[in-house]
Amino acid sequence: MNFRLCTGVCYWVVLFSLNAQAQIPTGTQPLNIEGDLASQMVDGIDRFLLKQIEQVKAERAKHWNYDTTSLESYVGSIQPHRHRLGVLLGLRDQRVEPQAPYAAGRWDDPKVLAECDAYRVYRIRWPVLADPAPANANLTSIHGEGLLLVPTQKIIANVIALPDANQTPEQIAGLVAGVPPGAQFAKHLAERGCRVVVPMLINRERTKRNGRANLTNREYLYRPAFELGRQLIGYEIQKTQAILDWFEITSTSPELPTGVIGYGEGGWLALYGAAVDTRIDAVCVSGAFGPREECWQEPLDRNLFGVLKEFGAAELAAMVLPRNLIVEASHWPEVELNGDGGGPATLRTPAQQAVRDELALVQRLATKLNSVSKEHAQVTGLFDVGDLFCSRETLAVFLSNLTGINVAPEFESPAPATQVAKGIDLNEYIQSRQQRQVEEIDRHNQALYRESAHVRKEFFKKLETSSLQTFEQSAETYRKIFAEEVVGKFELPLLPFNARSRKTWETETWTGYEVLLDVFPDVFAYGVLLVPNDLKPGEKRPVVVCQHGLEGRPTDTFLNNHPAYHDFAAKLCEQGFITFAPQNCYIFEDRFRTLQRKANPLGKTLFSVIVPQHQQLVNWLKTQPYVDAEKIAFYGLSYGGKSAMRIPALVTDYCLSICSADFNEWVYKNVSTRDNFSYVWTGEYEIFEWDLGSRFNYAEMATLICPRPFMVERGHFDGVGTDEWVAFEYAKVRNLYAAQLGIGERTEIEWFVGPHTINGQGTFRFLNKHLKQEPASTNNNNDLK
Repeated sequence: MNFRLCTGVCYWVVLFSLNAQAQIPTGTQPLNIEGDLASQMVDGIDRFLLKQIEQVKAERAKHWNYDTTSLESYVGSIQPHRHRLGVLLGLRDQRVEPQAPYAAGRWDDPKVLAECDAYRVYRIRWPVLADPAPANANLTSIHGEGLLLVPTQKIIANVIALPDANQTPEQIAGLVAGVPPGAQFAKHLAERGCRVVVPMLINRERTKRNGRANLTNREYLYRPAFELGRQLIGYEIQKTQAILDWFEITSTSPELPTGVIGYGEGGWLALYGAAVDTRIDAVCVSGAFGPREECWQEPLDRNLFGVLKEFGAAELAAMVLPRNLIVEASHWPEVELNGDGGGPATLRTPAQQAVRDELALVQRLATKLNSVSKEHAQVTGLFDVGDLFCSRETLAVFLSNLTGINVAPEFESPAPATQVAKGIDLNEYIQSRQQRQVEEIDRHNQALYRESAHVRKEFFKKLETSSLQTFEQSAETYRKIFAEEVVGKFELPLLPFNARSRKTWETETWTGYEVLLDVFPDVFAYGVLLVPNDLKPGEKRPVVVCQHGLEGRPTDTFLNNHPAYHDFAAKLCEQGFITFAPQNCYIFEDRFRTLQRKANPLGKTLFSVIVPQHQQLVNWLKTQPYVDAEKIAFYGLSYGGKSAMRIPALVTDYCLSICSADFNEWVYKNVSTRDNFSYVWTGEYEIFEWDLGSRFNYAEMATLICPRPFMVERGHFDGVGTDEWVAFEYAKVRNLYAAQLGIGERTEIEWFVGPHTINGQGTFRFLNKHLKQEPASTNNNNDLK
């Protein structure tokens, strides 16, 4: 007996033992599983996703067909992967015309920041991306900033040196403390004759945003960018690409070779950058290379949707070939982020053998390529390198691979460059530069949002509304995209039901059964079926699936008069409906949010599991002799309202959907860094959906529910949004139903004076209208307040 579910039950609920005589749902076996089934559900989904990650790793090779018959054939076989990786990185925006960097800071600052006999150091700033609005196409909205180190003698190569996120350009150039002298790789490269650009990366400084979630600067910028189909690491790669553009327009004869070297976060940027941009002749990755199957543990700004299907570390490295690659297996920068509203994260150095195993594939490919070409690709692994990163020994290998010039690992380093510009507090400047760069990317994200409605309109231009038939046919294309590219779809058959049930509650008007169904291996669906006691033999009735919200339980919808739910599942049952209250997996805070972290690299989401759970539920409900299979409706509150937008869009067996306490201008709610109701400020770090802003806002999701009835329930004092934004988005839904398709009677919105809660007035009438085709009862059972 599940006593936990019955704690605090109202006096009129009588708990029956499992051995009591009761009508068991058709085709079910006894449910004998004890304990917290919600917890067991989350654990099962976790096991399922981890197995999927291992399976994707095992099957990754089938996505690749390396053609090693010639260098040209190999490069051609890599090109489609290069394009797809660019999409995952959010490299969608055209960079501005190549321009030389210019001195950063005040107009009257000295041009030279520091100098020594071997090189001079300049603070620089360069244009990267234009404002996304067509009217502002000539205005640069994102710049790169950093240092330029120029040798005083002959330049032998152009190099972009990328520090870790928590390092500054000045540290790896030896101008301020923080990096050991032996690891100041920008300085050492300049001493050896390289013109070196050191871009500044966004750091991991944490602060409470809007007084709420404690986010790093990187996660703060990642959140809205991800929703808009961009990535912070994509922006940073484009900053390096803008420098490559500059190198091209200042090329000499013979052209100088171009290399990229990075440590930690800079190491990953170097590898991704060389994978997508063939202008890089040699790349050195330090403190970053290793297996990617646990990338879900890393800082959230590294989250790339679907990356594991095609791109592990070995595959990224293979995309560098036939150019030269150096992997230095130095210690990774160790990062440990607790939650506190942001995504928990861990970065730790992998075992060297794991790094060797990843590198082995690339070395084998290089051997094949070298057998068909006179140009020999060098793939070098440097192990047991000690405590330093980007050491002098590593730089010697890098420069040899880049220039063909053998450089002795040891050399006498000149005296460090000393600051010559007067009146500049470097620490203050570094802080202001970081803030300036954060603000630029934030403004660019907000500008992308303002254009997103136009992008979605263009995306949906193939939707036909000349008739219901043409509409439904054209909507299927968008449903497929939503299922496969936004929600993510596991191409797995549903298991047999293996349905189990037990009678757990009974009142004068209804009886409640716990029901459990198998869905996928390790994944089950669970919930509570409420059946009216006055069912007559052979009678079939409509079903309303009543979905709880965040951290909720099925019992919240029918026991103890929860202030948000008002027992709406029980009240509907008292009105004659059969109801079912599913347990959804968004419960236990970080435990369920980590599921999203594991799903995203697979190109999947929480709803990749929740949707098949509901499909299995609907399939099973249809087998019950008292269920009207054509009248199964969905009604969800809060996170259940999010479910109401996504599940019926894909589970078309649901005959209508009601979104309560959630409907919104959803993209804005996820992107805005101005409004208090934005998810940018909150602990729901799993809420962001890849590239949703370019394709599906809530009006577009409602399009996938149409022409089935759809309703919004909105309390004026519900803090999930404002009336203005809700009305703005719903107006588009109303226009589709009423103006374009002539079925305005199938959609409604009810405004009521109240908070984040089920109101149960207009929605009950809506359910009666579309499920019973008769007026709603006027008795007190309809009053939830």
